[in-house]
Amino acid sequence: MKQSKWPLVVTALLIGALVASYFVFPGFQAGVDTSWEVLTSGDNNRISEWVSQFGFWGPFFIVAAMVAQMFLLVINVVALMLVAIIAYGPVWGSVIAVSAVAVASTVGYWIGRGMGETGVSKLIGQKSQQKVAGFMDKYGIWAIIIARISPFLSNDAVSLVAGLAGMGYFKFMGATLAGIVPLTILLAWLGENNERLKNGLIWVSVVSLAAFIGYIVYEKYLRKK
Repeated sequence: MKQSKWPLVVTALLIGALVASYFVFPGFQAGVDTSWEVLTSGDNNRISEWVSQFGFWGPFFIVAAMVAQMFLLVINVVALMLVAIIAYGPVWGSVIAVSAVAVASTVGYWIGRGMGETGVSKLIGQKSQQKVAGFMDKYGIWAIIIARISPFLSNDAVSLVAGLAGMGYFKFMGATLAGIVPLTILLAWLGENNERLKNGLIWVSVVSLAAFIGYIVYEKYLRKK
C-alpha cells in the first residue's frame, strides 16, 4: 500500500515557513538565536532560569522543545527533563517532563506511521532505521523500555520506527511510560545534588544495559533449554 505524501509535504512547508520567518522578521530571528544559544549551552541552571521567565507558557515551551529535539541532535532528552525538574520542582517538574516525553513520543509515532519507510529513512538514515527496526522486531516492547530508561541511549528513532512498524499505539505508549516514569522519578531525586546526579546517571545506564543484556542471554540461550 502506497504511503501518503501529505505528512512529508506539510512538514516541509512548516520548516520552510519557519526558515523564511527567521530571515524576514528580525524579532523572530533574535528570539531563535537566544533560544538556541541557551538550550545548547549545557548549563541546566541557566536553561531553567530562562524557561522560568515564560511563566504559564514555560511547560508548553518544554513540550515544544522535546518535540523539536527529535530533529536537533544537540539537545538531549534527559537535559530537557532535568530543566523541567529544576525549574518547576521535583513533583510538577516530573509531571511536565513525563508529559513532554509522551507528547514527543506520540508525535514521533504518528510521523513514522504517516511518512512510511522512505520518509523515516530520510529523517534518521536508512541504516539507523533498519537497525532499530531489527532491534524492535526481535525484542519488542523491551527495546522501547530500555531505550527510554537509559539516560545515554538515543531513543528518538524508537518512536518513528514503532509508528512505521505499525505497533499498537497504546502498547507503544505503555512501554514508553514504563521506561520514562522510573527514569523521571530517579532524576527528580538525583537532581537535588550535582555529584549524585552525575554518578547516578552513569549507574542507571550501566544497570539498565546489564539488565537488557541479561534478558537477551536468557531469551537466546537459557529459554531454549
